[in-house]
Amino acid sequence: MATVAEIREALRGVKDPEIGRSVVDLGMVRDVEVVGGRVTVTLALTTMACPLQGRIGAETKEAVQRLPGVAEVSVRFAAMSEAERARAFGAAEKRQEKPTAAQFNHIAEVVAVMSGKGGVGKSLVTALLAVSLAKDGKQVGILDADITGPSVPKMFGLQARPEGSPAGLLPVPTRLGIRVMSINLLVEREDEAVIWRGPLVAGAVKQFWEEVVWGDLDYLLVDLPPGTSDVPLTVMQSLPVAGLVIVSTPQDLAGMVVRKAVRMANQMNVPILGVVENMSYFTCPDTGKRHEVFGPTRGEELAAAAGAPLLGQLPIDPEVSRFCDAGRIEDYESDAYRELARAFARANGAKVKAGTAR
Repeated sequence: MATVAEIREALRGVKDPEIGRSVVDLGMVRDVEVVGGRVTVTLALTTMACPLQGRIGAETKEAVQRLPGVAEVSVRFAAMSEAERARAFGAAEKRQEKPTAAQFNHIAEVVAVMSGKGGVGKSLVTALLAVSLAKDGKQVGILDADITGPSVPKMFGLQARPEGSPAGLLPVPTRLGIRVMSINLLVEREDEAVIWRGPLVAGAVKQFWEEVVWGDLDYLLVDLPPGTSDVPLTVMQSLPVAGLVIVSTPQDLAGMVVRKAVRMANQMNVPILGVVENMSYFTCPDTGKRHEVFGPTRGEELAAAAGAPLLGQLPIDPEVSRFCDAGRIEDYESDAYRELARAFARANGAKVKAGTAR
């Protein structure tokens, strides 16, 4: 049977990914309990929102399970006190090389959500796509690149400020574990205006990519501001964008500006994963009759122009506004949005297969 001393010695091989030193040396091992062949290890993290919590826990289990006589390992987590955080951060500062966020970020797919004009529900589509993917078991983050018009934190009811670490800022997790970084999480008040010129806005977006510890993600969704100016250009040039989802509404005007977005994507050689037509129709709750409030659908037409599949035609649903205003977007249920996530997964899979074939 393994002893507490042997377990602590084995844990010297487990390093905090952000700080780069042993969890034992950093004082992160709060407690070790051994009952027969069952071992419980309690680790203190710099923050309970640490996006690398899963990796640290897995490595801890692996190290202890290698010891003879260990049948089962459980890992519990707690938050460091201010004194413990100061010691851990001080340990990082003594290193010759400061850790960077890029060392700890393993993001499988960066997908940007784009629209040619404002008011088409692009941020809502981003949020609900993230929720659907998270409910399907994916690790998801949202980089809110709409610096002057951020709305993602409000929809998720986020008010906590991002915490710092030696490697960079930590995104704020939602109840489902979606990791969010937005300028509205950094300003004093949520209604504070961000009055910046283009270069500053573009610089902030680059910082959200380069200086935020996103950790391990299946998808990082980038909520772009409307149009084809500085920020979309910065994202497509500076981030490894795997593809775009373009959001529109049925009006001909919206379709015209979407075609501008399609041309920008083509010029930047960024593949379009699909088109989403939002506010496509309204179903009367009294009669069940479907009304095309903004005119006949143009979804198929826009998808054909983009050379990409139509991922979904989403309805006008007053319930969405109620959930967004209450900061409870994760509680909203809709077959249309669940199908959107499935269509997105199919389109992304087809893109990967096409890339492999080439």
